[in-house]
Amino acid sequence: MTKSWQESKERSTPVTLQLIRWIALHLGRPVARSLLYPISLYFLLFAVPQRKASQQYLARVLKRKVTWLDSAKHIHAFASTILDRVYLLTGQFAKLDISFQAENIPLSYSKNGVGCLLLGSHIGSFEVLRSYAVSNYPLPIKILMYEQQAPMMVQVLNALNADVADTLISLDGSPSGLLKVKEAIDCGTTVGLLGDRILGDGNEKTVICTLLGEPVKMSTVPVLLASALKVPLIVFFGIYLGGNRYKIHFELLAEEVVLKRKSRQQDIQSYTQKYVDIIEKQMLETPYNWFNFYDYWQQDEH
Repeated sequence: MTKSWQESKERSTPVTLQLIRWIALHLGRPVARSLLYPISLYFLLFAVPQRKASQQYLARVLKRKVTWLDSAKHIHAFASTILDRVYLLTGQFAKLDISFQAENIPLSYSKNGVGCLLLGSHIGSFEVLRSYAVSNYPLPIKILMYEQQAPMMVQVLNALNADVADTLISLDGSPSGLLKVKEAIDCGTTVGLLGDRILGDGNEKTVICTLLGEPVKMSTVPVLLASALKVPLIVFFGIYLGGNRYKIHFELLAEEVVLKRKSRQQDIQSYTQKYVDIIEKQMLETPYNWFNFYDYWQQDEH
């Protein structure tokens, strides 16, 4: 079983990704979606560690015996969001049905010149907000990303839209990334990051939280960053509802993350667990939207 998301290598090739991109743009979404079935079947049969991770997760969230059909639905949902990134990045929003909740929390802060941290996860599609914000909303946004996890996919997809690609701030371990975050926040920009994975190199600070009834390591970076920058921390989901439907949801985790000196570690734990609780609630509502295809609970170490 894969111990870390960083060990889960890309199974795609540049030629395959270029072909999918060409089909999506030239033959249309119906044809491209029809090809998702054999692609999903291929991954179901041959991506063994990812299939096992899917089955373990689904058993936890569905609380029943998991079938191969369950994993097929899980993989197909993921493949669908990857395909739709092509349309999102090329501004073809008319092909998708994207709904927002009544209150757009980060936009309300941005209109008042206040930057905030938008904390996402590998639930649904982060791209559905990034591309939509760049093209259709007066929401200045930057995204923190570990490009090295899937460099081919990032390169092929970001080549579709230079404006969206420019929103990326790479997390490569250098101080320049954090300086860019500070500059963006000071300008009232929303900065998004994914908070549900850790580097696994032993250097990242973590806390133990409870997710679906089991302990799991979670990064403290989002909480520490929000505390240092003194900005609101907002949880975000771009939920895939099947077909061409997406729902964007925001939830304010904290107006300001306050870490008291005497209870600093407990406060970090409390804020992080609150984030995990929000993730768990969304998992239970839309179980096939969780796209961490590796041994998330580190079962092989127990």
